[in-house]
Amino acid sequence: MKSTTPMRMRLIPVAVSGLVAVMLVAGIVPRLHARAAQTHQVDEQREPLVSTISPKQAPATQELLLPASVMPWADASIYARTSGYVQQWYADIGTHVKAGQLLASIETPELDAQLRQARADAAMAQADYRFANSTASRWQTMLQTQSVSQQDADAKTSDSDAKRAALQSKQADVTRLQEMASYQKVTAPFDGVITVRNVDIGSLVTAGGAPGLAGMPGELMHIEQTDRLRVFADVPQDDAASVKPGSAVYLTSQQYPGRRFPATLARSAGAIDPVSRTLHVEADIDNRDGALMPGAYAELHLALVSPAPELQLPASALLFRPDGVTVAVLGRDGKAKLKKVTIGRDFGIYVEIATGLDATDRVIDNPSDSIHDGEALRTSTHA
Repeated sequence: MKSTTPMRMRLIPVAVSGLVAVMLVAGIVPRLHARAAQTHQVDEQREPLVSTISPKQAPATQELLLPASVMPWADASIYARTSGYVQQWYADIGTHVKAGQLLASIETPELDAQLRQARADAAMAQADYRFANSTASRWQTMLQTQSVSQQDADAKTSDSDAKRAALQSKQADVTRLQEMASYQKVTAPFDGVITVRNVDIGSLVTAGGAPGLAGMPGELMHIEQTDRLRVFADVPQDDAASVKPGSAVYLTSQQYPGRRFPATLARSAGAIDPVSRTLHVEADIDNRDGALMPGAYAELHLALVSPAPELQLPASALLFRPDGVTVAVLGRDGKAKLKKVTIGRDFGIYVEIATGLDATDRVIDNPSDSIHDGEALRTSTHA
């Protein structure tokens, strides 16, 4: 028993020393790992890892997509040119008509009576002129034999001239009323389709299109030419210089997915609208198949050709600083260099760099907002 006690006493310090060593190791090792990780992180922050890209040549042609309005080649409101009642109409909405085709007839009893009276007045004036002219001729003959005085002969000649002027006035009145009577037949001014009909049999219409009944707009019908169409769009000011009349364009419509409607850019306004800062353009399109309808919405596709395309970069490579658009370039010494650039055409995820960039530059993609001139970097190059 006595010999075991001193041995136990000797083992206690050894156990305590081992326990202290284990505790020291458990506390020091995590700190060493944390310090090593911190050192590694500081090293990475001191020289961030970046990827570089090379500028590429921008495409010479860029497609510009614009919202467009489809309008008829010609459209006209048809009004009455004479007052009366609609006797019959011959074309309803949706009817395709030819130029000169009868659309409606108007009954004009008052005009007919006026025309009969004017013709009677003209006949009376004709008779008066014949008598006055015959009398003047006789008096001129008698004047040669000194049977009548010069004054009396001149009076008869003047009366004949007055009667002739009265006849011409009456004949002009007959012509005017005949012209008004010809408008009893309402005809189509050009080939097209009737889109509006506002009258029915017995409706009162008045000359010049003034409403004849309450609620009537005055317009008898509306006609539109749809075998050819006009397409209107507004080109942004930045692209206006690239738009040339005569160039080929095409239309797309949501009604016909995947179908292209070829058209020709016919004309432009030639001036920028000061309100919208756009150039108003017009394209002509053949619509003999009737696929497109006037008034519809479509999209106009224009191919803009650049005579001297510049370099392009992805939009992710741009830095927007207070002093302008900037790109970060990796120098041969492994340090960053900031270059101010100007943006040209916008291709969506890519933009054209008009000035400030060289083809040999190694541009940093997705640069940090805090990047600055002379910053040391580690690189991995991307194509």
